[in-house]
Amino acid sequence: MADPRGFLKLTYREQPPRRPVPVRIMDFDEVYQPTDTAMVSRQASRCMDCGVPFCHTGCPLGNLIPEWNDLVRRDHWKSASERLHATNNFPELTGRLCPAPCESACVLGINQPAVTIKRIEQTIADEAFAHGWVTPQPPARLSGKTVAVVGSGPAGLAAAQQLTRAGHTVAVFERDDRVGGLLRYGIPDFKLEKAVLELRLEQLRAEGTIFRTGVEIGRDITWDQLSARYDAVVIATGATVPRDLSLPGREADGIHFAMDYLVQSNKVVAGDEVADQITAAGKHVIVIGGGDTGSDCIGTAHRQGARSVTNLAIGRRPPEERPAHQPWPMMPSVFEVQTSHEEGGERSYLASTVEFVTDDDGHVRALRVAETEYVDGARVPRAGTEHEIPADLVLIAMGFTGAEEQTASEQLGVKFTRLHGVKRTPDFQSSAPGVFVAGDAGRGQSLIVWAIAEGRAAAAHVDEYLTGTTTLPAVVAPTDVAIGLQPA
Repeated sequence: MADPRGFLKLTYREQPPRRPVPVRIMDFDEVYQPTDTAMVSRQASRCMDCGVPFCHTGCPLGNLIPEWNDLVRRDHWKSASERLHATNNFPELTGRLCPAPCESACVLGINQPAVTIKRIEQTIADEAFAHGWVTPQPPARLSGKTVAVVGSGPAGLAAAQQLTRAGHTVAVFERDDRVGGLLRYGIPDFKLEKAVLELRLEQLRAEGTIFRTGVEIGRDITWDQLSARYDAVVIATGATVPRDLSLPGREADGIHFAMDYLVQSNKVVAGDEVADQITAAGKHVIVIGGGDTGSDCIGTAHRQGARSVTNLAIGRRPPEERPAHQPWPMMPSVFEVQTSHEEGGERSYLASTVEFVTDDDGHVRALRVAETEYVDGARVPRAGTEHEIPADLVLIAMGFTGAEEQTASEQLGVKFTRLHGVKRTPDFQSSAPGVFVAGDAGRGQSLIVWAIAEGRAAAAHVDEYLTGTTTLPAVVAPTDVAIGLQPA
């Protein structure tokens, strides 16, 4: 059991040090310095091993958090890795990229800083790779069934690994030139060095998962052809349609979606040559959108040598403390200072963009911005508060509206919800027989833990569809994030 007095002996959170800002903005290497395992063991001792561990409610994967916390406290790192991997295919990724709803639900967090669950998770995974404990788990026998997984983000990779281990022959189709989806090209290396991703992909390949890159389903192979070739199909293409900002001047040069900018940067960091790269070097950069993608743009712009970086958010600045309407154990919306924000730039809230101002050559030169006011619940620009902010490069990071619909709908007859996700039943199956949906493609823009959890759950239903039974876990049901209900 856990140290019954651990949370009394140590009442503060410890995190590994970050590299100094002037140093880290000179490269795209990971921000954090190597983690001290002794520090992580101390933090794990703060876990109270609650009678009702509410951290489980925060984590859709059902991670056995108190169990591996206690194993880490007692320096049983290999056993901790086994317990962690029992519920999470990719803890080295969630430990780096997840916003940690488990920590928001930590019981200790009611009156003390929560246990550093996310850091403990990442350290367990890193130790497992460092000591060779992460080994391939190929199936004992093959089922003779074939599955196509479309998309190689966290949902697709989780589904593929589960189905491969169940004995099915799984091929993952990825339209980009490398495997990983947004993990590869949407997340900067200073948050996720791609060598970490490659370690896990080596395991999947050794287990028998097949990867087909540079193949776009709907163009290179039609959806109906794919469905005819395979016994089952899993759509895990994500919610990739960006939310636009249709205002006067939008057609000007120098205005780009955040993901177009980040993809090019990640390709260059990977050693590729990108013609006419979108770069922030020497420019006044404005990032519209205050979420994680906006933060990634800020950090990337600093590393490219931006002249200035301004981040605009249309809403109010979140509170420093948990608001009353989001009580424990809910995940609250609070003001965050991410590592990219530490590196410079200005953050502006209640900022409504009203116009993209262009020069005589049709290039953006400024944003006309007004103060946001709330009228009958709607956010609108306040008249008389307009002013201009210089801009040479504008990045729209306002999230995503849903999955790409046209080819799957036309070629396969897949139906979509009013929120632009693939319509699905409680067993993750779409309106097309034998075609299943996992992750953001059905759920809408969400967290990496939800993508992995849905990939695992969808795999269980695919396995049952193919064989009539399954031993794979299905810990979550498909939900519509925006309304919290199963899609209509």
